[in-house]
Amino acid sequence: MSVHEIHWEIPKSHPRYESLKRRERLVECVSAGIATLQGLIAHGRGEAFDYLIGERTLNAARRATEVAAELLLSARKPVISVNGNVAALAPRAVVELASLTNARIEVNLFHRTEERVRRIKELLERNGARGVLGEHATERIEGLEHPRGLVEREGIFTADVVLVAIEDGDRTEALVKMGKKVIAIDLNPLSRTARAATVTIVDDIERALRNLKEAVLIRLQHGGEKRRIEEILSEYDNNAVLREVLREIAERLLAFC
Repeated sequence: MSVHEIHWEIPKSHPRYESLKRRERLVECVSAGIATLQGLIAHGRGEAFDYLIGERTLNAARRATEVAAELLLSARKPVISVNGNVAALAPRAVVELASLTNARIEVNLFHRTEERVRRIKELLERNGARGVLGEHATERIEGLEHPRGLVEREGIFTADVVLVAIEDGDRTEALVKMGKKVIAIDLNPLSRTARAATVTIVDDIERALRNLKEAVLIRLQHGGEKRRIEEILSEYDNNAVLREVLREIAERLLAFC
């Protein structure tokens, strides 16, 4: 049964129609060897936090998105890291953002097999990607013995700015230790990823990439002066952004009491 057929089985009048479509897409991508069962668990955890923020983009996330757009456009060598869930949920959005920011795309997996890397690369290519990295990962991120530490020299290993999403915290910490600026898309403001990243966008992957693309387009259309990354970050406090997200969650929960 195809994703299209499954979508027709979900009535559009269902209040959780879009959420159910995403779930079915992930389930199909597990069968296709792109996502994993563990990825389904990660998605469910993310959905729980999405409920807490009201399934909307918070003002704090919008500010982080603005800074992330500037970082990508100011980077010498930006790279977008893609795992199974990201490939399943937003392949076209990843390709469009990479094209706008001159970023390379690299497949990087926690549950890595060469077959999964190949399948994800092919999915991205069907959505318009060119030169996807990940199949020739001969370098290792220092301190990570797990296969997640394997990266390509032309990609993540020599990047100055890396965008990660639905990520594990130890790799984010390791990338920061290497001196890279890390943009994280993570619905959990308490995660190690969110706290270790240079800029954290607490939002759903599809909303976050859509907003990030819009922010990049605005800057390109206005032809703004390219700023140094250090200057951009001197005006930004990621911990303050995460605190604001937590305050919004707390206020939302109290409203139900």
